[in-house]
Amino acid sequence: MIAVVYSGSKTAFWKIAKDGKTVAECSMPGFNPCFVDQKALLQMLNKKSALINYAESIKKMYVFAAGANSEQRKNELTETLSLFFKKSKIFVKDDLYGAAVSACYTNHGVIGILGSGANCAYFDGKNLEENNFGLGFILGDEGSSNYLGKILLKNFLTESLPLDLRNQFELKYGLDRPLILERIYKKPLAQQFLSSFFDFFIENRSHLFIQKCIDEAFESYVTIYLLPIVKLHPDQEIHFVGIVAGHFQDRLRAITSKYGVEITTITKEPIYNLLNYYSN
Repeated sequence: MIAVVYSGSKTAFWKIAKDGKTVAECSMPGFNPCFVDQKALLQMLNKKSALINYAESIKKMYVFAAGANSEQRKNELTETLSLFFKKSKIFVKDDLYGAAVSACYTNHGVIGILGSGANCAYFDGKNLEENNFGLGFILGDEGSSNYLGKILLKNFLTESLPLDLRNQFELKYGLDRPLILERIYKKPLAQQFLSSFFDFFIENRSHLFIQKCIDEAFESYVTIYLLPIVKLHPDQEIHFVGIVAGHFQDRLRAITSKYGVEITTITKEPIYNLLNYYSN
C-alpha cells in the first residue's frame, strides 16, 4: 500500500492506494515545513480517520510539499511523518518537483506552479534545474492565490474596490481594517489567510475589475518567472499546475500568447497524475 501527498501552503491532498486502486483519500491544511511545526502537523494527522486507519498499512509514502526545498526541511518533515507512519518508507520532495512529475512524468519540459504559491523551473525528466525564484509570499509568489488575496485586501483597505465588490466582500467575510491587519501581522499562517480569498475571484470571474487583477497578476508571473526559463530552454513544452492556473486557464493562455508562449497542458490538481505515476 502506498500514499501520495501533494501539499501547497494552503491545502494538502492525500491519496492512499493498493494495487493501483485508491482505497482512501482526504485533504487537510497545507503543511509547509517553514510554517508548520511537528506538533501542529501531528495534531492534523490525528484528526483524519482515513490516515489513522491506514497508518500501519502504508509501506511507501511520496510527499511533495511547498517549503521542502532544503535537506534540513525535508529531514524535518520526514522525521515528523515517521512518528505517525511508523512502518512506511517516506520520500520527501518539494511541490515543484511533484508538479513536474505530474505534468511531465519522465519527459523534459518547463513546469510552472500557480497555486497557493508560485514557481517555475526546467525539468530534464529526472531533476529540476535550480533557480532563484521561490521567495515566498512576502517577497514573491506573483500570480498565486495568496498574491491575489493581497491585491484584493489592499484594494479593499484603500477603498479602491468597486462598490458592488466592496459590498459583496463585506457581506461574505465580515472583515474590517483592524481584523485584517491583525490576521496578517499578528496571527500565524498569514499565507493561508491571504489564499482564503481565492474563492472571491472565482465567484466574480466575470467582473471587469477581477479580470484586470487576474491579468496583471499573470503578466507579473510571466515576465518574472516564465520568460527567463523559456529563454534558457526554448522549444520546450510548457506545463502549468495549480488551482489558479486551472480555474483561470483561459486568461493565463491569453497572457502567455501575448509573449509568443503556448501552454501544452494545465493541471489543476496534480495529485491524480502523481498517484498514477507512483502506483505504476
